[in-house]
Amino acid sequence: MKKVLLAAAFSLAATGVFAGSYGEPVMEPEIIIEETVASSGSDEWVGVMMAFLTIVLLGVGS
Repeated sequence: MKKVLLAAAFSLAATGVFAGSYGEPVMEPEIIIEETVASSGSDEWVGVMMAFLTIVLLGVGS
């Protein structure tokens, strides 16, 4: 009888080992690092062009 209980205990323990575990799996989050590259001066020209167009339109309108 002792051997049957011991065999049952080993079979239950082995089932958990083959399955991995009884707990929920824990997944580590994947960290993604993204570099941002500054624009190469196109923002500077927007202000210059707006000022130029304003002066031109004021000159044409008067």
